[in-house]
Amino acid sequence: MSQTQPRVLVIRGGAIGDFILTLPAIRLLRENLAACHLEVLGYPGIAELAISAGLADKTRSLSDSRMAGLFGRGATIDPELAAYFSSFHLIVSYLYDPDAILRGNLERLGVKALIDMPQKVTHGAGHATEQLVRPLQKLALFLEEPQWRLPIFPLGVKASKIAIHLGSGSESKNWPMDHWGQLIRDLKDKRPNTQLVCITGEAEEARGTVSLAKIHPTTERWHSLPLVELASRLGSCDLFLGHDSGISHLASACGVPCLLLFGPTDPATWAPPQPTVQILQAPEGDLALLTLETVREAVLLLA
Repeated sequence: MSQTQPRVLVIRGGAIGDFILTLPAIRLLRENLAACHLEVLGYPGIAELAISAGLADKTRSLSDSRMAGLFGRGATIDPELAAYFSSFHLIVSYLYDPDAILRGNLERLGVKALIDMPQKVTHGAGHATEQLVRPLQKLALFLEEPQWRLPIFPLGVKASKIAIHLGSGSESKNWPMDHWGQLIRDLKDKRPNTQLVCITGEAEEARGTVSLAKIHPTTERWHSLPLVELASRLGSCDLFLGHDSGISHLASACGVPCLLLFGPTDPATWAPPQPTVQILQAPEGDLALLTLETVREAVLLLA
């Protein structure tokens, strides 16, 4: 690596969906800062998505206990961490730093270019990604339509599969389980040549989705897969069904046509931005009022 190669660090914590909504910002940096070396400091298992998308050269764990020193005013910073941060020409941070303690410590280490990014998204202020990218205008970097809405991960070879993720980060964002069960049975009857896949994890186990995934003997199950592997598998699907969740953002970013069921959250802010996404908004924001017939009709038009 050339000694003059620009080094850029993006610090991004947050859940899966938050990170994926930030990937267009990372792509903007990668495409516009010529030949830069770009690293992501984030949570293990999530940050690696930036490498699989070809947007980062390396990742490092934000869970390192030594990072706590960065949030203490005048704290002694581990020498190895100090050398790490001071090696970057530009740091873009999404960490919450209301008292500018992190900024002060990084500047004390010799970091000269630091851009503070929004840690939270505001309702009614534009799409989440647009908000997460806006501070990069300081570098004369702007999202261009429609390019920023394009898929982020490489497209896979289609394999006549419909992937279904029945969970989300909140029970209020989940369609009733009995509706999902009947929809799976209906799809098996009406699309017998299409493989159905249920995506599950710890949250879905707690909710009882594991037994639902076995509601039909030929329903495949992808359980607790690493996100990078899940992205590669999702890319082969013809359709994805889900809620407002991080896994839905991952499927959409893979270029998979998605039908997403939204309840209390605002699609204008939180829906994946890719053009392959269709939203069914629940009446009064209550997914219990979204009928099986409405969803089934929409799915069969796409499947």
